[in-house]
Amino acid sequence: MGLAGNAMNPTPEQIRDYIEQGMSCQHVKVDGDGQHFQAVIVSAAFEGLRLVQRHQVVYRALGDRMRAEIHALSMKTLTPAEWSANGG
Repeated sequence: MGLAGNAMNPTPEQIRDYIEQGMSCQHVKVDGDGQHFQAVIVSAAFEGLRLVQRHQVVYRALGDRMRAEIHALSMKTLTPAEWSANGG
């Protein structure tokens, strides 16, 4: 894995904290290996937004970290109603 585990690789918990600090969320869960992350983000801020707009909200919350620290992030972005309907 080469440089895995160096100080530049954030943990899933750090990514979750970054998202929660940058936007209002009802639920955030992040899994990953330091290079590739998968997030489930539930926020009322997503109401009325298309998928690409929802992702832009998250990218804004992450700011420069998205370029500097996070190399791959896949997201499932849901409103609270969508989360409830999916068994959240």
